[in-house]
Amino acid sequence: MKKIVVAILLSAIALSPFRAAGEELACKVEINADQVEGSSKQVFQTLEAAINEYMNNTRWSNAQFAVNEKIECRLFFTFKTYIDGVMKGDLQIQSTRPVYNSSYTTTLINFKDTKIEFAYTENDPLRFSETTMESQLTAILNFYAYMILAIDFDSFSLYGGDFFYDKASNVVQMAQSSGEVGWKAFEDTKNRSAVLNAFTEPATKGFRDMIYQYHRNGLDEMALSPDKGRAAITASLDYLPKIHDVAPMSVGLSIFKDSKLDELVNVYSKATQSERDKAYDILQPIYPSESDRITKIKTSSEK
Repeated sequence: MKKIVVAILLSAIALSPFRAAGEELACKVEINADQVEGSSKQVFQTLEAAINEYMNNTRWSNAQFAVNEKIECRLFFTFKTYIDGVMKGDLQIQSTRPVYNSSYTTTLINFKDTKIEFAYTENDPLRFSETTMESQLTAILNFYAYMILAIDFDSFSLYGGDFFYDKASNVVQMAQSSGEVGWKAFEDTKNRSAVLNAFTEPATKGFRDMIYQYHRNGLDEMALSPDKGRAAITASLDYLPKIHDVAPMSVGLSIFKDSKLDELVNVYSKATQSERDKAYDILQPIYPSESDRITKIKTSSEK
């Protein structure tokens, strides 16, 4: 429950000169460069170690985390080219959080950024700064660190991630001024600017209400009261059609799909038929290409 208290007090803590012990992330970084031709793989091994150190040793706020409270996350880079010192490829971002009173962990983010492009020479230092854009690479890392934290905090307290969304917004603003790829507003519907907007624009901010209701009032309650928890999850899904009506191409809808559809099959495995029908009726019009998975919500049950 510490995160709930931390989230409420975070803005005050951030103004304090006290630096709490312990970083916030337990991040596993992996790099796949099998598609890169004609280049030594040592540079990618060096980069992997540098990003691991950067993500896990940077203090992203003054919030205090015990070792067992650190947010489990994963960055998986797949590089396709490395030409003239510039790496290009994809980045899969995943984060999870534990569910109260259980050994279960739930996925909060599962998203692929296909606009990864930055200059890097082996042993280039990765420097953290809140006020300047040190490099395209550190801007990408900073942005996703703050988004991981923001969504995690939102899942424990309503709008608990405000502090971190503000930090992510600062990163986006600095990066947009740089002209680097992947940051421009309206450049495409799935770049980093679009990811931030999905959770902060008034039209789609319902994602944040849904995150809290789904996790804190839903999953966290299921160990003690499966029916109560599942009812809260079903209620949280009502945000999706409202968001889809105003922003059908929102990347937030894709993030939810890739993070939650398989989980929902399990959530409704012991539900009543009426509950399963309601979930199906909400999800099917939004994700028509996912009929196979969504149909399992309606038809699968454990007796």
